[in-house]
Amino acid sequence: MNSDDKILFLVTEDWAFCSHRLVLAREAKRRGFDVVVATRVSRHGKQIEAEGFKLIPIRMERSGRNPLKELLTIWELVRIYKAERPQIVHHVAMKPVLYGSLAAMVTKVPHVINALIGLGYIFISNKWKAIVLRKFVTHAFRFLLNRANSLLIIQNADDKHLMLQLGVINRVRTILIRGSGADTHVFSPTQELPGIPTIVLASRMLWDKGVGEFVEAAQLLRNKGVNARFVLVGDADTENPASVLPSQLKAWNSSGVVEWWGWREDMPEIFAESHIVCLPSYREGLPKVLIEAAASARAIVTTDVPGCREIVLDGKNGFLVPARSVIALADALGKLIKDRDLRGWMGANGRELAISEFSIEKVLSQTLSVYEGLVA
Repeated sequence: MNSDDKILFLVTEDWAFCSHRLVLAREAKRRGFDVVVATRVSRHGKQIEAEGFKLIPIRMERSGRNPLKELLTIWELVRIYKAERPQIVHHVAMKPVLYGSLAAMVTKVPHVINALIGLGYIFISNKWKAIVLRKFVTHAFRFLLNRANSLLIIQNADDKHLMLQLGVINRVRTILIRGSGADTHVFSPTQELPGIPTIVLASRMLWDKGVGEFVEAAQLLRNKGVNARFVLVGDADTENPASVLPSQLKAWNSSGVVEWWGWREDMPEIFAESHIVCLPSYREGLPKVLIEAAASARAIVTTDVPGCREIVLDGKNGFLVPARSVIALADALGKLIKDRDLRGWMGANGRELAISEFSIEKVLSQTLSVYEGLVA
């Protein structure tokens, strides 16, 4: 490793970097890389700097639609890349991939790694704006992602197949790394707490995460006399078009059908308080929350969609149900609510799967081997 080997992470939000890329950046630094983090700073700037990384605040907005502001954001990245001169840039999520790849092309960054962590609203929604954006993004991907110095990291086989089918990228420039991993020492099994079962949905509060179906399923089960607590953990994401409004979350909480706990960072404790973890999402990259739930030996109910079905083997460590099906979701949750032994058996299976397939050590090894191969 040369002393001037520098890697720059481009991530839209500092909380997203800390939750999904901090351990990776820490290991890169341990192996001799100079680490720079360019992100929008809100609540985790001091944590990033405490790791010894150079932090560069940026103005990128995930929901930005003003053409002038978007051009200024790209120019800001060009200036950063020119000043920092990294050997590797690692772009995470769709807008950083698009804008960062343009900046890297202009500034001739030697190596570009683009990580798509799911295809998101643009590829899920059938609204006309999403359809128009989808066509634009697909053409942009074809131009930017097939360059000789570029690699694409995909988190699940379904997304990889779709990208190849759309002709977005060449197979040889695509790497499958399944998620960002879980620390199986931090997320470890605990005995279920006594009392009525608690079902947790932890994510950003988006309709695309199946939050509405979760609330409807909770109401359906309550109407049938099923005694359980249904908990939403996470904030509204006002920059996402699919965000559930805070007023709606407060109304659900007031109704008593579900509890809304808001933003929480103590996820090991959340899983320890839970009996079942649920994510009825419409599509994912590979949801970290489900990997962590499996590592915590919690039975899972999720949807049979890309990303989610990577983690849950139906009937073994949880149940897979059709997306948008409230009845199927309620039925699966009802089975686990009533059967403690089944929850325990599925939780133990999930723990084994998390250790063998989704440990943080495995993801670090795969990703760092990519970095080191590029600068060797």
